[in-house]
Amino acid sequence: MDVITTHTNADFDCLGAMTAALKLYPGALLSFPGSQEKAVRDFVERHPEFLPRFTRAKDINLEEITRLIIVDCQYGTRIGRFAEIIGRPGLEIHIYDHHPVTAESISPTGGTIAACGSASTLLATRLMELEIQLSPEEATLILLGIHEDTGRLLFASTTPEDYRVAGWLAGQGARLAVVSDALTPELTKAQMELLKQLLTTIKTSSMNGVVISIAHASCNHYVGDIASLAHLMRDMKNMDALFLAVAMEDHVYLVARSHIPEVDAAEIMKGFEGGGHATAASAVVHNQSLKQVLARLEQLLQSSVKCEATAGSIMSAPVKTIPDTVSIAEARELLTRYNCNAMPVVSGQTVVGLISRRTVEKALHHGLSGSPVTDFMHTEYLAATPDTPITDIQSYMVTGNRRFVPIFTGTQLVGAVTRTDLMRYSYGGRRGQTGALYDLESLEVPTRTRSVAGLLGKRLSPEIRATLHTLGAVGDALGVAVYAVGGFVRDLLLGFANLDIDITVEGDGVLYAECFAERHGGRVRSHKKFGTAVLVLPDGLKIDVASTRLEYYDSPGALPTVERASLRHDLYRRDFTVNTLALCINRDRFGHLTDHFGGQQDIQERVVRVLHNLSFVEDPTRVFRAIRFEQRLGFHIAPHTENLMRSAVRMHLLDKLGGERLQSELVQIMQEKEPLAAIARMSSFELLPFIHPALKLVPATERVLQETRQVMSWFRLLYLEDRCEPWQVYFMALSDGLTADQFRDACHRLAIPGRLASRLCSQRRLVFTTLNTIKRRLKQGADVRNSELYTWFSGFALEMLLYLASRASSEQIRRFVSLYLTRLRTVSTLLDGEDLHALGLEPGPLFRHIKERLLQARLDGEVSSRDDEVALAQSLAPTVGKSKKR
Repeated sequence: MDVITTHTNADFDCLGAMTAALKLYPGALLSFPGSQEKAVRDFVERHPEFLPRFTRAKDINLEEITRLIIVDCQYGTRIGRFAEIIGRPGLEIHIYDHHPVTAESISPTGGTIAACGSASTLLATRLMELEIQLSPEEATLILLGIHEDTGRLLFASTTPEDYRVAGWLAGQGARLAVVSDALTPELTKAQMELLKQLLTTIKTSSMNGVVISIAHASCNHYVGDIASLAHLMRDMKNMDALFLAVAMEDHVYLVARSHIPEVDAAEIMKGFEGGGHATAASAVVHNQSLKQVLARLEQLLQSSVKCEATAGSIMSAPVKTIPDTVSIAEARELLTRYNCNAMPVVSGQTVVGLISRRTVEKALHHGLSGSPVTDFMHTEYLAATPDTPITDIQSYMVTGNRRFVPIFTGTQLVGAVTRTDLMRYSYGGRRGQTGALYDLESLEVPTRTRSVAGLLGKRLSPEIRATLHTLGAVGDALGVAVYAVGGFVRDLLLGFANLDIDITVEGDGVLYAECFAERHGGRVRSHKKFGTAVLVLPDGLKIDVASTRLEYYDSPGALPTVERASLRHDLYRRDFTVNTLALCINRDRFGHLTDHFGGQQDIQERVVRVLHNLSFVEDPTRVFRAIRFEQRLGFHIAPHTENLMRSAVRMHLLDKLGGERLQSELVQIMQEKEPLAAIARMSSFELLPFIHPALKLVPATERVLQETRQVMSWFRLLYLEDRCEPWQVYFMALSDGLTADQFRDACHRLAIPGRLASRLCSQRRLVFTTLNTIKRRLKQGADVRNSELYTWFSGFALEMLLYLASRASSEQIRRFVSLYLTRLRTVSTLLDGEDLHALGLEPGPLFRHIKERLLQARLDGEVSSRDDEVALAQSLAPTVGKSKKR
């Protein structure tokens, strides 16, 4: 006998998973091992027609069970009386669960245990693979389980598979209105009273440096669906970790929710024989008072929540310093350049004091700009070590009104703790990560970290994962932190394929690349001045490697000056928040994502946001990149960022850009698969005049661009092996309305290399004249021969031919181009030069004439064999010879 069961206090995911399991195990008995959540009971009362037949657990003879199918659970302590037969010889146990396996897990003989948003997803995936059809009622129950456990597909634990299965269930007739009603019930009067108690008793405190919230309440009667109250409270208070303890009747019900890796909700609930995910878990405690449960909860939290509460865990590194030889005016320049409010003053490698921006500003106010910085620096300060307790630093800053503490190992300066670092730590933003930049403008954005190791397993190939592990292992051997950064990480979160891997090293990037090549093979092209290298692996994969660094700009639009700095400095120099994510690939933190500037939230909200207000002043090319990312990713530019872009245009900052940098950005936009929307956005931001003052997006140009889009789509479908540069085609289309002189000036503005610029200009003229020639020929009415098409088009580069097809207003001309590209351009004669020489012909005008005539005949179908060509050649030689004698 087969029996399908789940955990006690079953929720909608249990119900959905059991419904799906019954389709895989026809004839099995469905049995809840205990009670169900109130929301499930209410649903059953309202929709009894949805439910398959269930058998009470006490009515099942355990001795007759030959196969036990357990869904959404793998612990014997949570399956009621069915736990009595676990371990019985000959019993098959199939488990379908999306929770991680632990030492207490039941050992299965079959089933599937894998990470995804819900157990219902696991089983429905199997139904999809087997093409098993569902009734609308069955599909609704399964979809209900998915939506509950994934927060309507919005929880961080949601996977692409959850979305795929949900779409399939909708196609099976799942009733979305029923799902919505079941998951959004109004709070009952009892729930409202309980929520009021919980909000009154909630206490938030820092435990081992992690902010945790605990609330408790008591009721004389049972109140269901405490989990929904936990979600409501978490959203109201925006808490990272929340624990609810509610005493009802003879039990204490625990609900845990966590958004941070330091608090594993499931691990803590195990202490109460409960379970769940790292982000969401629960337990029911018997025979203990609420006070006892709360005391036990605090013990578990104290022992489970680990966070190094020392200076080394939150310090910024490396630290920018000021030489003791500079003046007060020079000190202000350095403080401004590095966005710092305080910096150490050094004599050689020795710290001799600290100087603050406030002190410098006061000295300048009193006209002391030329005075040495050593006259006004602080020489008494706390010299902490990485092991100094944070509480000591906190006391020093608060009592002495200080904002900066240098961190030393011996006499070597290894880091600094600022007031901002301390505030972020105290309010839960730091999570114990190293490498923060101190006193930046964007400090209102708290640093977030989370593990995306599971995502790496789902979205990256085994080969790329192995490469990342190897890259991290080299960092481990050298004792440096290694991160994947930039677009690779952004696209990983978005689910886009991207093999353009950028690595940043908190150390010497060039040395790291050389060590990697020495250990694992490959080649290195290094640029030691900038601390960067290109690592070419044996399989041909190219990886850009860089030292963590900062950049500052001496003037708007100028190339930046580069200096070594911390990871946070390195990320802060980037263009947009969505590109500031860092993925650690060292072994001990593999898959940990660091987000200093809110990049994850902007990815979720699909917004392109600049990091600071001077970003476009420092690098105006970011205006073009903002548009490119917006269109490529399907995002929108944040309103404030858009205002800053328009300000950069009004200030004519793009006039200062060198032609090569402008060309690079334009080429990248026009190499996109669909660049027209980006070109339209460039026009709306008035960027086209920076290419040439006469360049405008008028209706005639828009028509040519639209035709170019169609022509390029058609060309891609041909799957030809020819190399094509799409940007040239779109650039010609965009410049269609310019005169020859204006087009040449535009090429000069973009610093297009001389040979290429000359070719573009000459072929552009040829396009215009050829189109006029074809139009005159078509007016004659006679059929156009293939040889004529060959003569018209054979002198064009592929890009120019595609531009000609785009510019032509006649469908007939486009058919001509299509015929030439697909058939005529590869036509050749069977007789070559050696064959003609064997026939007695010598090189010269007659020789060339015969070769051209043979090709013409081949194109027009006048000859079809080698003998035909020989005959034609022999007939041409005497005729031409006699005509020359006359």
